[in-house]
Amino acid sequence: MDETKHPHTPHAGHETTDVNVWAVGKFAIGLVIVCAVSIGLLFGLLKYFQSREETSVANTVEPTKLFPEPQLQKTPIPDLKAIRAEEDKLLNGYAWLDPQKGVVRIPVAQAIEVLARRGLPSRSVPAAAIEVPKK
Repeated sequence: MDETKHPHTPHAGHETTDVNVWAVGKFAIGLVIVCAVSIGLLFGLLKYFQSREETSVANTVEPTKLFPEPQLQKTPIPDLKAIRAEEDKLLNGYAWLDPQKGVVRIPVAQAIEVLARRGLPSRSVPAAAIEVPKK
């Protein structure tokens, strides 16, 4: 008849023997202490590095003296504009190249017109050097 009886059910509540609350509490307190000490040490290290940085003298570096050629341009756009202005001055201006021989530089557009009017110079070839093809 024992099989028909309901098994004994313990009273409702929680298990008190599974977790050691005092051990978990000690771990939590230790974790908080270790974190606080770590943060304090890191803050102290930061202050130490900041004080070293303030007292050190910064070295100024002259890249034009330190690095070999070719070097990067400091102002590439104005440099390119200056180069193009110099080229335009040469291509579109008048100048003496050799005053004793009478050699001058004229603008390119005018030189093209003069060359078109005069034609290209040609060499004179002796008549004996010209071969006539045979048929």
